[in-house]
Amino acid sequence: MSENEILVTEGLGKSFGDFAAVSDVSLKVKRGSIHALIGPNGAGKTTCFNMLTKFLTPSAGRILFKGRDITRMRPADVARLGLARSFQISAIFPHLTALENVRVALQRQRGDNFDFWRAKTALDPFNEAAVALLESVGLEGHAKTLAVELPYGRKRALEIATTLALDPEMMLLDEPMAGLGVEDIERISALVRRVSANRTILMVEHNLQVVAELSDRITVMTRGRILAEGDYRTIAADQQVRQAYMGDGHGYG
Repeated sequence: MSENEILVTEGLGKSFGDFAAVSDVSLKVKRGSIHALIGPNGAGKTTCFNMLTKFLTPSAGRILFKGRDITRMRPADVARLGLARSFQISAIFPHLTALENVRVALQRQRGDNFDFWRAKTALDPFNEAAVALLESVGLEGHAKTLAVELPYGRKRALEIATTLALDPEMMLLDEPMAGLGVEDIERISALVRRVSANRTILMVEHNLQVVAELSDRITVMTRGRILAEGDYRTIAADQQVRQAYMGDGHGYG
């Protein structure tokens, strides 16, 4: 892999019995870019994401991150190398405040275990950094709000803050706009662009308008394979891509 590539897959595949969910996926993500992974439902995008973040073990191929083979590494070890994932389904503690959620993530980043029986004051040294992270995602007025009480779009912002607390060099975002209204989509899109200033982002996203506005490069998957790759103009003009979406009942504009 070249120096300007941070994440590369070579012939990546995943089978479940006789069913090949992903086959021969070779992906190259450039440092400092926003790279989108799109495709109709069932295209294999989430399976790819699960392999990249080590929640699934590949059946074939390998994964390189910063030139290092991470194919068989554990999820926690991959995260320590600087590759962190934000989940489609929120992965925050609902009955902790926004500030407490970020403090827990900061503690993890520094290699400590989070013990629920410890006094809350044990996390006070993380307050300043946690407040700064909340401010960076537009949650400065919600530090004392329980996560469960946050509006859905704010929960997504909090989830991104907890991911940023791990100080990743590369973030994998799993449908960051899922379930959001127009106003929240605009807010989270601006947030994604802002946090991409000094890191690489790979995202799975169904909202093609968001993909068009944010992405430097797009990889289109269908039936577990890469169908096309390029910038949005190239992808939008590709007849195979248009057919893949229309055949699945999705519009493509």
